[in-house]
Amino acid sequence: MLKKCIGDPSLILPTESIRIKDNLSYEEIPIQILDRQVHRLRTKDVALVKVLWRNQFVEEATWEAEEDMKKRYPYLFESADQGINFLLNAL
Repeated sequence: MLKKCIGDPSLILPTESIRIKDNLSYEEIPIQILDRQVHRLRTKDVALVKVLWRNQFVEEATWEAEEDMKKRYPYLFESADQGINFLLNAL
């Protein structure tokens, strides 16, 4: 059975501050690389990095291909000061 719900207007967040797109999606931004490893296949080695994403806990970090991350987010692989400055300017 459904119950009547009275909304609280003070809890409504403006979508501009979260940068939600028209299709109700948003882009996660990687914050830090936590670990590196090389996954050995039969004919090649694949370098992986464990990435901590914004708005997620360390337990939810994901393993991504290092090559792809370097192409999309080069600031993660630069020195720490330059990467943080780039990230702050992007926000």
